Amino acid sequence: MTEDTPVLLLYYKPTCSFCQKVLKFLDEIGRTVPLKDISREPDARDELQHLGGKVQVPCLFIDGKALYESDEIIDWLKSNYQENPS
Repeated sequence: MTEDTPVLLLYYKPTCSFCQKVLKFLDEIGRTVPLKDISREPDARDELQHLGGKVQVPCLFIDGKALYESDEIIDWLKSNYQENPS
């Protein structure tokens, strides 16, 4: 990681189809990000509520800023990672 590499963290639930859409896209572009499953980790649900102001998944934190909505998350990933995977 370089200084310019954003810190990412994805809050998700395995049963959420929108979360699966994001996870599938990450797999397609060969990227991994740290994951927090709010259905299995009670602390993760509380963190998401505290940091993002709501319990909605998927939620990708980018340098501490919450991004909701699967399509917006995928658009961000496309513009920042798809062209130059590492």
